[in-house]
Amino acid sequence: MVIVAGHLIVDPSQREDYLLGCVDVVREARDADGCLDFALSADLIDAGRINILERWESAAAVEAFRGSGVGGEQGAAILSASVAEYDVGAARVLG
Repeated sequence: MVIVAGHLIVDPSQREDYLLGCVDVVREARDADGCLDFALSADLIDAGRINILERWESAAAVEAFRGSGVGGEQGAAILSASVAEYDVGAARVLG
């Protein structure tokens, strides 16, 4: 399993528009082969932060979906980013 996690920073006045522009991307990701979960969400404390959490069956599934990456308008809106991929050997279900 691969987990992609981190955050993006956008202008706080543009965060809602940025997230609305990602609705189709989230739908496409969740429908993609190998996607276990995909979420982008507004941070509860930082008005310019967007949290990212993705779970994929494999690195190949991530790459097949990701393609060339973020589009032009979305990429231009990102002021900074801290996102990493993690290879997971085992998972433990909680609760």
